[in-house]
Amino acid sequence: MGDNLTESVSSPSFTQPRSILVIGGGPAGLVTLRNLIERSNDKFEQVELVERRDDVGGVWYQDEPTISSVNPSGAINKPQWPSPAYPGLIGNVLPRFLAFSEYPFPESPDHLHQPFPTVEETYEYLRGFAERYIERGVVRLNTEVMRVEEIPARKGWKVRIRDWGVCDDNDGMPEEREERWDAVVVCAGYYDKPNWPNTEGLDLVRKRGLALHAKWWNGPEGYEGKKAIIIGNANSSNDIASQLAPVAQTPVYRSIRRPPAPWFPSLSDSRIKNVGAVKKYILQPAEETEEGMMLEKMTVVLQDGTEIKDVDVVILGTGYCPNPEFVHVLPHENEKESTVSLMSYTNPILPQLRRIPFLHRHILYAYNPSLAFIGAILAMTPFIVADVASTWLTLAWLGEVSYPQTIDGRLAFDRERIIQVEKMLEVPLPATTTDANADPPPSSFITYAFLGPGDTGTNESGKGGEAEYANGLRDDIVSARPDLDAVLPTWDAEAIKARTEMYPTKYEALKWAQMHCV
Repeated sequence: MGDNLTESVSSPSFTQPRSILVIGGGPAGLVTLRNLIERSNDKFEQVELVERRDDVGGVWYQDEPTISSVNPSGAINKPQWPSPAYPGLIGNVLPRFLAFSEYPFPESPDHLHQPFPTVEETYEYLRGFAERYIERGVVRLNTEVMRVEEIPARKGWKVRIRDWGVCDDNDGMPEEREERWDAVVVCAGYYDKPNWPNTEGLDLVRKRGLALHAKWWNGPEGYEGKKAIIIGNANSSNDIASQLAPVAQTPVYRSIRRPPAPWFPSLSDSRIKNVGAVKKYILQPAEETEEGMMLEKMTVVLQDGTEIKDVDVVILGTGYCPNPEFVHVLPHENEKESTVSLMSYTNPILPQLRRIPFLHRHILYAYNPSLAFIGAILAMTPFIVADVASTWLTLAWLGEVSYPQTIDGRLAFDRERIIQVEKMLEVPLPATTTDANADPPPSSFITYAFLGPGDTGTNESGKGGEAEYANGLRDDIVSARPDLDAVLPTWDAEAIKARTEMYPTKYEALKWAQMHCV
């Protein structure tokens, strides 16, 4: 690293950016765009957002119509990036915690006994929030970022984009060009890369089309009479199991490694059978059907040796890995060399290294703070965390909020977080169990990117997890801008209690819906 460690944020090598590109039109990107424009008082000369799909909303925007092509071959040129949201999805976060500061979530009078917004309502909220920025022309849709590349000597970032919006006037083909920006904020990439367990035989059954990730779940149609096993007991897995139960072969098996977390409420269902963790998948010999087709099934072997035979499909609700693989940075040891993928510096297999590496406070890239990430963590209230984090970033780039002046100082946060997660992982794993009263083992929730909820309402300090994280950023913001004290949400005892009470509220909403066959 050499002389890089003495770099100062106030030195000529780092100046207030004039032009800023925000990548990603989901909740994190939209609120980042708002804060960079509004809370900077337009002190940045140019701020724009690019989104590869044909509308904003991120995972909350479900349906992207295929762009028709006038290519002589008739081929559809534009790729599709389907949302992992699925039909019938109802969130488990109340409107209060889905709202950005100074833009409240509208009331939903149409479902009194279901206080949680639907995917459509959340999309409409985000679309309304973005409308004025779309009208101003600072949001570019159908614009895919192919590569972000660091320019030596802190000269900004080269961004190669593919403009799909010109297809109709360009023989069905996109236009590629390169742009230069002083600073870049990445608000995309978390839900692009599904997390696949390293389970024996999984690769084979995936190749045979017998296993899919929850990212591609699109409802129970087509699974009538199928024998299915769902992996996991978080929101997606629980929803998929409940949607399959009325149509699939019963029981629908749900493989779990740990008791359910309280923030993933689900109802008991006699048609759903909980079993332990999976040890391996075995592809069975193909059998010929009466129609002359060759049908393949599998045997799922559990850790306790139990075999579940003749399984038609396994659906994995095993989460995602942050993966902005399009970001390329200068090597840390020798900046004269060509750029390398930022994600080459991390390891998605190890929980303590499953992260976007080298970020100060999960936001600033330590080696070059003109690159930032919003939404790099897995938050339970992501709208609020993204709002506070992007406000902090805005003030940091304006020079109103301070952060370490050396690379080594900015790297300290990343190093400490890795050590913290490693210590949590040292807790021994208990035997695999489906006992709801057993102590929960270290799981996919013990990872660099998941901060945890923090206090559960018994402590007024907001200590621990994302509550402490968001409050720490907020303190910096309010010290610089006291006027924002009345605007930004605070994780005080009342707010933490309200968030904690969301989970039994969700459970009661599920019960009401079940009783009334909604």
